[in-house]
Amino acid sequence: MNLNITGRNVEVTPAINDYVKTKLERVIRHFDNVTSVNVILSVDKLQQKAEITMHLKGKDIHADSIEADLYAAIDTLVDKLDRQVVKHKEKISNHAHESQKRQIVD
Repeated sequence: MNLNITGRNVEVTPAINDYVKTKLERVIRHFDNVTSVNVILSVDKLQQKAEITMHLKGKDIHADSIEADLYAAIDTLVDKLDRQVVKHKEKISNHAHESQKRQIVD
């Protein structure tokens, strides 16, 4: 898995880098087929914005979050991404089970 963390108008310190990596581990444990992850952290006046694009096998998932604190933005971003990944995984598993049921019935 490739992890790319970019900062716009903000320096990506080792502490922020480690924080993002530890938060993403929670999401990646749900789904093993993660090809690459692009994280963009930006600061505009009083708004801290965090964006992420996760490339999965067969799908790209995007989420973003705007908060007053960068760490809070990363937390809400990972929560949103986690919900999207779990939903995608459920869809894949449901389609697999439906195709198996059809083969048994046919």
